[in-house]
Amino acid sequence: MTTVPQTDYKPLEERLGYKFKDKSMLLQSLTHRSYLNEHSDYEYEHNERLEFLGDAVLELIVTEHLYKNYANPEGELTNWRAALVNAKTLAGIATQLEFEDYLLMSKGEAKDKNSKARMYILANAIEAIIGAIYLDGGAKAAEGFIHKHILSHLPFILKNQLYIDPKSKFQETAQEMLGVTPTYKVLKETGPDHNKEFTVGVFLDKELIALGSGTSKQEAQIAAAQAGLEAKNWGVSA
Repeated sequence: MTTVPQTDYKPLEERLGYKFKDKSMLLQSLTHRSYLNEHSDYEYEHNERLEFLGDAVLELIVTEHLYKNYANPEGELTNWRAALVNAKTLAGIATQLEFEDYLLMSKGEAKDKNSKARMYILANAIEAIIGAIYLDGGAKAAEGFIHKHILSHLPFILKNQLYIDPKSKFQETAQEMLGVTPTYKVLKETGPDHNKEFTVGVFLDKELIALGSGTSKQEAQIAAAQAGLEAKNWGVSA
């Protein structure tokens, strides 16, 4: 992430697999709203309108691919699509493409690494890039990017059942392996009422398996379940 526009976008375009005819579209897709707060003379918009477009393009192309290639019920396809296009998946793809150093943000946002906010900034930038590719090169170019960088993750998601939320997966596995239903308990609350942080433990019988934290009890339970899957080695298979 940076506070100064890059001059050479060729390495990024090579990783994206797409060369922009209009470089301003790429630059806009990488511009976070906060950058404009510190640079009022900046000539481009921030990326939220491109994100809005890219989100719709992404959903349509993923939906069409699933519809044409899988005869599964609607509910299953919906879960698969959600696993492909959620913020965590898209942020991971952004990291793989190594375009964080090209993102234009305020100095404060640039310093705030490894936060949930950063995950959403990265995910939103992926959607903005899809929108930019769609406008610059058309539907086929956007479809090519999505197939190469996003739909390519579908076999891994299906193999490891990553479309099942961690709480459901942990419960199903615990019942199958041990005949025990997990329970969750709030172990700690910190922060003011408008910005609380919850720490939750997941238990099998009376044994504490793992901890998770979040800004809501539900979020903390999901984090604890994910940590529990990893602690019990019930998570992703190779």
